[in-house]
Amino acid sequence: MISFFQILGGMALFLFGVRVLSEGLEKLAGHRLQEWLDRMTNRPLKGAIFGAGATALLQSSSLLMVMMIGLINANLMTLEQAIGVMMGQEIGTTLTAQIIAFNMGDFCFLFIALGLAMVEFVSHRTWKKVGEVVLGFGILFLGMQTMSGALKALTNTPAVQEWLAYMGQSYLPGIIAGAIATAVVQSSSAITGLVVAMGMSQVITLPGAIALILGANIGTCITGVIASVRLSNASKQAAVAQILHNGIGVLLFLPFLSPFATLVSWTSSNLPRQIANAHGIHNVVVSALLFPFIGTLARVSERLVPKTEEEEKPSLTKYIDESQLRFPAVALDQATRELYRIGETTAEMVALSREAVVENDVDAARQIVEWERELINPLCATLEGFVTELMHGDLTEDQTRHCFHLKEMITDVERVGDLTEDLALAAQKEVAPSVALGPQALAELDRLFQQTHRTYGLALQAVRDGDRSLAQLAGRLEDEMDRRYWKARKKLSKRLRAGKIEPEVEAIHTDVLRSLERISDHADSLGISVIRG
Repeated sequence: MISFFQILGGMALFLFGVRVLSEGLEKLAGHRLQEWLDRMTNRPLKGAIFGAGATALLQSSSLLMVMMIGLINANLMTLEQAIGVMMGQEIGTTLTAQIIAFNMGDFCFLFIALGLAMVEFVSHRTWKKVGEVVLGFGILFLGMQTMSGALKALTNTPAVQEWLAYMGQSYLPGIIAGAIATAVVQSSSAITGLVVAMGMSQVITLPGAIALILGANIGTCITGVIASVRLSNASKQAAVAQILHNGIGVLLFLPFLSPFATLVSWTSSNLPRQIANAHGIHNVVVSALLFPFIGTLARVSERLVPKTEEEEKPSLTKYIDESQLRFPAVALDQATRELYRIGETTAEMVALSREAVVENDVDAARQIVEWERELINPLCATLEGFVTELMHGDLTEDQTRHCFHLKEMITDVERVGDLTEDLALAAQKEVAPSVALGPQALAELDRLFQQTHRTYGLALQAVRDGDRSLAQLAGRLEDEMDRRYWKARKKLSKRLRAGKIEPEVEAIHTDVLRSLERISDHADSLGISVIRG
């Protein structure tokens, strides 16, 4: 019983170590991972290479899966491209087995001490993240050592000896056991770690270990299916593609497991390393064999999980998805993309408001009012709710600050939408002959509209790219706008006192000027959020 508890505790330590390790690496990669994913997945081969490298680096295939689902939902990635990345992921996950096959002994305690010291006592943020990685490695190896020590006590148990003999002769029960165990634990890394630990303790034969590893490959698909149940059909299609890939891979190897085990035994004299090599060789060979059939896998997945009529309709949001909340770095990046998309629409509304006011375009005014009430307001509410939900999670100090800046920027963009609606309503008043603005006033407003649109556009580009120089330029243009605004107000007041314009015209002109000045203020506020970073 004590050995059983030690195995459970060792597995818990192992899983916690993998989590700390992957979170530390994710923080080090930051938003760059999303940029690399965008650039490297335009072709299946590049996607597969990226998937292998990123999964090996981050030790988290789930992170890439969530990012890919978001890109598929946004129509920025096809299912074929995603399958290419997934094939690379299957290769990248084998690095975990290669790492844990090393017998670190008591060096794990040195990693834990060093990592904890870096996290607690080093002030530099980057080194704190490196400390998390080192700490994760230490805890991971401590878990392996704990499991291995506990498993040694089971080698003399008659029941275990009978089970080992049976597993060495019959592969199917081992595959089923590996699949069920992985589905229950919800982690193929945990089962892989357990199998390698069994190898370290000589509690399993190589054929039996290969059977369990193949079963874990199937079990991890079940994890993907469970995770995709509440999500879009794009995520379900990706999960089905993974089932097809891994299931076919097991079926291809099943008739040749005995010669395969013999072949793997030649790669090393060390059983844990043999198990790790078997895992790697299997995943590389399967991905290579199925790579030419990526298109077929995609088409079969799409037929098995067709899009519903509701999903065929364009969704309100384009980039954000609740599955991203598990990975703050991804969620923040996608929320910023969504904000920029909303900002682009409000910038178009600023341009339409110029047509409405300067050119008396009634249709432009109606379009602004429709977009503001049916698109901008609901989008901003949804995005703000997403960021608020994200803030309830486990965030770093930087990520929390980014969330606060995002909420401020959402407010700025939403206010710009409100102000364009005010301009549209002012334009509708201006249509009446008794309050029409004169040519001089319209020419002046035209220049101010163009400057406001430019200032706001630069601020949005700064938000999209995180470009502080653009943000500073937007701030300088806003200062210039302030001077032009007060100059225009003084001219308007002087003309009113001279009796050259009617009070109704002055009121509309003043409202338009005030709205443009406030739009510039919000552009400046966006730039300040970027600068504060």
